[in-house]
Formats: sequence, structure tokens, C-alpha cells
Amino acid sequence: MKDERLFYGGTRVKLEVNAVRSIENFSMGTRGAASTEYFLAKGYAVIFFHREESLKPYSRRYLHFFDHLDVTDEGKVEIVNFPNLSRDVSTYKRNASRLLFIPFVELDQYLHDLEVICTCLHKCGPKVLIYLAAAVSDFYVLEERLPTHKIQSRDGELQLTLSLVPKLLERLVEKIVPSAYIVSFKLETDESILLKKAKDAIEKYGHNAVIGNLLQTRKKSVVFVYPNNKPTETINIEQKDVEKGVEEIEEKIVGKLVQEHEEFITNLSKIKNDGKEVYY
Repeated sequence: MKDERLFYGGTRVKLEVNAVRSIENFSMGTRGAASTEYFLAKGYAVIFFHREESLKPYSRRYLHFFDHLDVTDEGKVEIVNFPNLSRDVSTYKRNASRLLFIPFVELDQYLHDLEVICTCLHKCGPKVLIYLAAAVSDFYVLEERLPTHKIQSRDGELQLTLSLVPKLLERLVEKIVPSAYIVSFKLETDESILLKKAKDAIEKYGHNAVIGNLLQTRKKSVVFVYPNNKPTETINIEQKDVEKGVEEIEEKIVGKLVQEHEEFITNLSKIKNDGKEVYY
């Protein structure tokens, strides 16, 4: 069984020690919740490292569950207009033993727990696929600059000094899980810089793939960017896919990554020893 680690949802940067106000990164965790379902369907075991109260696999389709309840004349409660509910519940129960939920909220909690999780996975080697899709803040307020109590509006305009968040990806690649297949995401709103930013990330951190996407079209199109001048590949969700039953781009993303991960494992499992191939 291959292992998959997903990191989803947006981080929160608190503006006070006793936090009332905060800076939130945009994310409901849709991509993570959907991708988890498709990784489980491919036989992976998944650690779902997610923002607390973000969308979760299977239950993500039932946010307004209460609105779909009705009461019969006999006083019994019925579920209406949820034709796939029994299917999703059955699938979840079948896969539950391969799915572990670990929540986070604050940015510092995310960074700490991410390192701990990946450290525990070090011995699993290339069987591990790290899927870094969380919306992680690039900026935060240094601990020593945080006021203890709620910022008061009577003090007038608020000026914040934000510092750059230390990048953990380089440590993951070089020290913590150097044998894992690591994928990160690059979200932009300006199409003209997306490819360059994705390629810059690959060159800087040396991991296995960056999936670039635009905020405006993230549900319909993504681009895979690889190291070593391997050609980029764009994946779209089109009408012909929908007609074949593929309704979410995450299904195509996961299908592509599973193929890449299998090739990665095969290549790393061959060790040249005196002209012979040794497998471990």
C-alpha cells in the first residue's frame, strides 16, 4: 500500500496573543477533500492534515444537510434530494481505516505539525507522496510584536509590520523526507507570471512537481511543471470528460500523480551494483 499525505485548507495568522483578529488565507479545502477521495480510490492510505472546519472528504457535498430533511405525516424524518448519500456513506465507511484526520488552525501550528508528520514518514521512503495544497500565508507577525489583548479601534488606524514566513519546503526536500515524491501548488491571479513562478519554485526547492493554477480557473485547468526541463503538461476538465463521468479536475490530477508516483518508485527501486540491478 502506498502512502499519501495531504495538507489542505488555509492558515490563520493571529494579530494578538489572545487572538480576536487574524489574517486568513483563502481556501475552503475543496481541492484537498476531493483529492483525498480519489487517492483513497486508488488504494492509498491518507493523512488528511486539514484546517479545522474546512471541507472534508465525502461529507463535503452535504453542507446544507438540515435543509434536505423533511418530516412525514407520521412524524418520521426523511432525507430528500440527496440521491448519492448512501453511496458516499458506504464509500467513506469502506475507506475509513486508511484515512487519518489531523487538524490545524494557526500558521505556526501548521508549520510545526507538518514537520513532525513528515519526520515520522522518513523511513517510508519513496512510497510517500506529499501533496502540499494548503493555502499557507507568506507573511506573519513576529511573536514579540503581538499585543497581548484585542487591538482597540479607538487607537485609530492600524499599521502592521509583516515578516516573511520561513519556507519549510526546502528542508522537506533536502533533509526530512528526501526520498518522498513531493508536490506543491502555486496559485496566482495573473496568468502572465504563473509559469515563471512555478518554474522558479521547482528550481529553488528541487522537488518533483509544481501544480500551477489560476484563482479564476482553478476548477477547470491546471498545469504540471517538472524539474530537469521535462515538458510542462496542462490538464483541463472538458465537456467530454463530464460525459464520461469525470466531473472534477481533481480526479484527473490524482490520476496523473499516481502514474508519476509509480514511475518514481520504480526508478528509485533499481540500484546498480556491479552491473546488476538490485531491488529493495
